[in-house]
Amino acid sequence: MIGWFAPQVFMGPAQRRLTRQGVPVFAYHKIAQPRTGTRDPFLYVDPARFDAQLAALRSRGLTSGTLADLPAIQAGLRSTAIITFDDGFRNVLEYGLEILARHRFRAIEFLVSGFLGHRNEWDVEKGDVAETLMDEGQVRTWLAAGHEIGSHSVTHRNLKSLDRTEAREEILASKKSLEDRFGTEVRHFCYPFGGWNEAVRDLVGEAGYQTACTVAFGVNDGATPRFELRRIIPLSSVELARKVWHRLARRKNQKE
Repeated sequence: MIGWFAPQVFMGPAQRRLTRQGVPVFAYHKIAQPRTGTRDPFLYVDPARFDAQLAALRSRGLTSGTLADLPAIQAGLRSTAIITFDDGFRNVLEYGLEILARHRFRAIEFLVSGFLGHRNEWDVEKGDVAETLMDEGQVRTWLAAGHEIGSHSVTHRNLKSLDRTEAREEILASKKSLEDRFGTEVRHFCYPFGGWNEAVRDLVGEAGYQTACTVAFGVNDGATPRFELRRIIPLSSVELARKVWHRLARRKNQKE
């Protein structure tokens, strides 16, 4: 019963009203059952839930869009959803590719260029479980299926904590590395850990990207700055409350 009910809540009345106010960009990370010991189980979406969520988007009349289409979508007020994935986890390719194809959704995967084929060391350093990232061959499979890649920096460091030279290298070198390896233009950026400020934002623009995604909640209308795009974590209201409780409990445990 819960498995049936959750996707309905995912596109409940409040979320449907929100999608009428602008373009929703959904932020995913991992398509799999949460691993035992993970610090944030809400970054995982079970494949069956992912299937149900895309079906819910389609049933509400939302079609697939891309970040490059965003200005035209905003101008035309089309009912469109954009699907994004952060970090490049291999389970997205393994469990998500067929589901995306069946529901006729394209997606963009923001890759950490210095860690292709390795693990999410930035999470492991914080005590999280290790997950395998796509290697070059798997990224090519992703591209061949009609999806896109974007940059998530070279090493997934919080760009706000770096000096200008280091931040510029993370932003620019990742773009060049991915373009050289895969022969496709990398036009979109996603801030690691959602960390950005005006200086970081300006470096992204100077590097030649067209857009950048944040973790700020909301949809995107004609007034949304293109290097400050908002996104929606695809959780129901109940799941969002559980996520907040989980984070508060984790912080409390860390202090004790």
